[in-house]
Amino acid sequence: MISRSSIPVTPEQERTALAWLSVLHDQPDSGDQATFSRWLQADPAHAEAYARAQVVWELSEVAGTTLADEEALVMQRYLNAMDRSRRSRLRHWASGLAVAACLLLMVGVFAGWQPARWLDDLGADYVSAPGQVRTVVLADQSRVTLDADSAIAVNFSGGERHVQLRRGVAFFHVTHTGEPFVVDAEGGEARVLGTEFEVRLQPGGAQVTVLSGRVGVRAGKNAAQQILIADQQVTYDAGVTDAVHPVDSQARLGWRTGWLTYSRAPMADVVADLKRYYPGQIVLLNAQLGTRRISGSFPSQDPQAVLNSLQGVLGFEQHSVFGLIVLR
Repeated sequence: MISRSSIPVTPEQERTALAWLSVLHDQPDSGDQATFSRWLQADPAHAEAYARAQVVWELSEVAGTTLADEEALVMQRYLNAMDRSRRSRLRHWASGLAVAACLLLMVGVFAGWQPARWLDDLGADYVSAPGQVRTVVLADQSRVTLDADSAIAVNFSGGERHVQLRRGVAFFHVTHTGEPFVVDAEGGEARVLGTEFEVRLQPGGAQVTVLSGRVGVRAGKNAAQQILIADQQVTYDAGVTDAVHPVDSQARLGWRTGWLTYSRAPMADVVADLKRYYPGQIVLLNAQLGTRRISGSFPSQDPQAVLNSLQGVLGFEQHSVFGLIVLR
């Protein structure tokens, strides 16, 4: 079900409720408990805000552990990227930063802050915001269309044109210059032998779909190259490539015109797509639900409507609180 209430709650009341939730889970003294009791009884909205916070806390226990691990990992990646001399001065409080990131997890979830996205953007040349589809023209006049919440880094040097897909999805229309054009993603590459294709990061690695021309795909530096032609697709992960298979590339690339189209796609992949269009966060807690297969076309600009439609068919629970959608 979707959690709703007729009692209006302000953002400030939401933040206060979260603060109290944190205090009360950390061995509060009698003074804290008395102050909380007075705050709770002062306004019906306070009780509503606290009830919502409790729901999210309980629903997000599993997801919270995962997200906390991600926060710590991102923080470590950030520290490792710093200059060595600076890291030596920061080492004594690096662990404290990771702990602080975990403590900020609940507030970060509600605010939509995602440090992995921030780190991707830090090294990117072009970024699209959640819900935004953006087309950019590179220095060689090649065009790249970024799906919502996507990021690329561009490096044209040494006689080759390299684009790294750091997050999300990108569609490439490549201009022929005589220099190789390579898209790097998840340890593999897509080397252009034609003109139009998509590269997509997803829970199970990277996926390449060709609209026209030819693309050579390698799952790793030492992997064999597989040649894809129009209306073919391949997925690779951890140096291993799946079999090339036919696909309706026009339908698969419908996100460029506002439609998400699937043919027996796992629910986890559908949720991953919807996350790029939702301003908050969507957390999938039901692993079995994530394996359910989805077919159909859905408008990309209304993730909540898509989830409502899928809920009616699949019968999962859906809770929406503080901009966080929890599916289980």
